[in-house]
Amino acid sequence: MNTFEAIKFGSNLLKENKIQSYILDSELLLSKTLKKSREKILTNLDTDIKKKYFNIFKEYLIRRSKNEPIAYIFEEKEFWSKSFNVNKHTLIPRPETELLVDGLLKIFRDKKISILDIGTGSGCIIVSLLINLRQSIGIGIDISKKAILMAKKNAVKYRLNNRIKLFNKSFENIFDKKFDLIVSNPPYIERKAIKNLSEDIKKYEPIIALDGGNDGLDLIKKVIYKSKEILKIKGTLALEIGNKQIRKVSKILIDNNFRIKYVIKDYRNNVRCVIANYK
Repeated sequence: MNTFEAIKFGSNLLKENKIQSYILDSELLLSKTLKKSREKILTNLDTDIKKKYFNIFKEYLIRRSKNEPIAYIFEEKEFWSKSFNVNKHTLIPRPETELLVDGLLKIFRDKKISILDIGTGSGCIIVSLLINLRQSIGIGIDISKKAILMAKKNAVKYRLNNRIKLFNKSFENIFDKKFDLIVSNPPYIERKAIKNLSEDIKKYEPIIALDGGNDGLDLIKKVIYKSKEILKIKGTLALEIGNKQIRKVSKILIDNNFRIKYVIKDYRNNVRCVIANYK
């Protein structure tokens, strides 16, 4: 079997299982199998594939046909132009979160700050910030021990061991430190809406990182309340929030003595991140 035939085989299998991006996914999975770039594969479609590689490719296809996300199959996801290790214990980094990192880097570029990342997951936020804010230090915390292990792996990968500390604990148990910046991508999906998520999300991504309670705001409120205790005066709180949550989140922030400085819209013009200063 050659490359063209393998891609066609994979595309047909995924299409039968209602995977919308069936052609692209087949190409990506074959690229991963052969450890060659997708571009190189597509310009050499008559290259023969050894049976052992085709069998590996079929295993990947079966996993994807059950809606398992490509990122979990590959155990990596690109974020802020860097590759991050991920697994089923961490959320898959999203483009909206890249926009949050982008906004914070514009604010704090060339500054020396202390950062707390609440619900760090794979560590993609804190690691991306510290890669670029070379004078800064940070702490990432998560209640998932397995997520913290993945975050540590990414911190080591980018040689940040001396500037980042990662702890398996609740943010509500932090009492002895004050930070210049608290950043969080907390769970913000309404509990009743989780059943409506796509199969790849609700079947594979950690529910604990998605479930924001009855109104989607449970964890957002807790982060805001706690931030008042552990932010320095005029410190910054940066939150990723759900679509159409900005009015309610703004009110909670203002009621708790925060002044909203920036909001960040996603690619569909929805406000998805809010950055506020503690007065």
